[in-house]
Amino acid sequence: MRAANQPCSGGGRVAEKDPIVEKVTDLIAEYLGVDREEVVPRAAFIDDLSADSLDIVELVMALEKEFNVEISDEDAERISTVQDAIDYVRSHSK
Repeated sequence: MRAANQPCSGGGRVAEKDPIVEKVTDLIAEYLGVDREEVVPRAAFIDDLSADSLDIVELVMALEKEFNVEISDEDAERISTVQDAIDYVRSHSK
């Protein structure tokens, strides 16, 4: 068995699941009503995942509650993709 950070035969690394990525992905899938497989880092909430403004408000509130962060209106407006949400939570969670 290979250790988590050892190279695999394809030249990549065996990835450990990031709990922040996993939880953000779960929340986005739940609140936007999409399949988890659609929730990829580059997916835009409105253009790719068909979210409306209410969906985004509810998602932001869920992220605040789950990760114990406060997301200002200005910051919320800048969170437009899955990766934006992951990056915000990662840099602001306590």
